[in-house]
Amino acid sequence: MNLVNAAIQGVLLGGLYALLAAGLSLIFGVMRLVNLAHGAFAVTAAYGSLLLVQHAGWHPLVTLAVVVPAFAAAGFGLQRGILTRAAARGPLVPLLVTFGLAVTVESLLLTAFTADSRTLPVGQLSVASVRLTDTVSVGVLPLLTFAVGVVAVLGLQWFLFRTPAGRLMRATSDDGEAARIVGADDGRVYATATAIALGLVALAGVFLGIRGTFVPSSGAGVLLFAFETVVIGGLGSLWGTLAGGVLLGVAQLVGAAIDPAVGVLAGHLVFLVLLAARPQGLFPKAVIA
Repeated sequence: MNLVNAAIQGVLLGGLYALLAAGLSLIFGVMRLVNLAHGAFAVTAAYGSLLLVQHAGWHPLVTLAVVVPAFAAAGFGLQRGILTRAAARGPLVPLLVTFGLAVTVESLLLTAFTADSRTLPVGQLSVASVRLTDTVSVGVLPLLTFAVGVVAVLGLQWFLFRTPAGRLMRATSDDGEAARIVGADDGRVYATATAIALGLVALAGVFLGIRGTFVPSSGAGVLLFAFETVVIGGLGSLWGTLAGGVLLGVAQLVGAAIDPAVGVLAGHLVFLVLLAARPQGLFPKAVIA
């Protein structure tokens, strides 16, 4: 039963990983760009929520109403002001720019908040649970996080395949020159994609802060888990991102149930095995573009 409980908790943790990786998957699927500042942005969102909790007295979930739009606006400006120019100079330059952003953001957070670990308090929600059987129970907060992750992936999938703006985004990703010929503003399309991605990053960052502790240097670990999730599922695949997150979460928690010292290592091993056996990911054909 311990392994069953660990597997259930791993599935729920996978919802958080899918939420963390959705923005990374979107940016890669639309612009073929790996955002190395992804984890740093998620941690910044957690600190932004913390400021509103401390100074305005808001509940962390209420802060999403400010943090998510703020990061979406920042993403739009970031793409328009920096990433577009960087991409015009070759595929390597955006990697260097986002790496520089990650280092800069981490340094600023360390200066502003010190290296002390923080968390976003949610009161009784953090300990509330739903009993499934006499020996297995599910926390309300992990269940909520999983539900938000699934809704985010479903919503993004619906937007990309069922709306004119989403279809334009996919068309621009598939052939930017052809899209420009028919009047598409590819710069605005890419900026909108980055805005959505950073909004999802902010959403994930707040839930990351609610579910555990964070420090300014947490971004590297977040980026690693998000990257593993995306690669396991298949680069640019939203359904793959969800499946990859669940697989990674289950591997980590089942591994921890067997031996607490190998929990995270078990996830890395699953990632390496799948990368060697199936480098294209679980769903290589279910791409955004």
